[in-house]
Amino acid sequence: MKVIGIEGLQPEQVAQELQQGAKFVIYQYCISIVVMTFKRGSDIYYIRPGESRHVKGIGFTLLSLVAGWWGFPWGPIYTITSLVTNLGGGKDVTAEVAASILPRQPMYAAAPQPGSWPPPPGAPVDAPPNYYSQPPR
Repeated sequence: MKVIGIEGLQPEQVAQELQQGAKFVIYQYCISIVVMTFKRGSDIYYIRPGESRHVKGIGFTLLSLVAGWWGFPWGPIYTITSLVTNLGGGKDVTAEVAASILPRQPMYAAAPQPGSWPPPPGAPVDAPPNYYSQPPR
């Protein structure tokens, strides 16, 4: 999907703005034609810190209000669910988008702690009993 509003930003800038409260949001809309009803999601919108998620979704809300009701039986149902989603600020997909577009941090293995399992080679082992090697009762 296309991300709208992120043009010209470096990944470091996006990461910094995400820490300040920026969001990636998808809005829903519904269009009906008598017996056919289509419920779709918008492109992904980048909402900067301090911007309103609700204002960006007004167009999709109005589209659903005007064109969504007319299909039977799903038109009213999909229209209401689209309105609820959009009036709630859209669907927040920040975690998924950030994971796919931001550079990943290298993962380092932690140093073994004393008494951790498995022990270093040559160390005495107090192994738990192997219940499968005992004869059946």
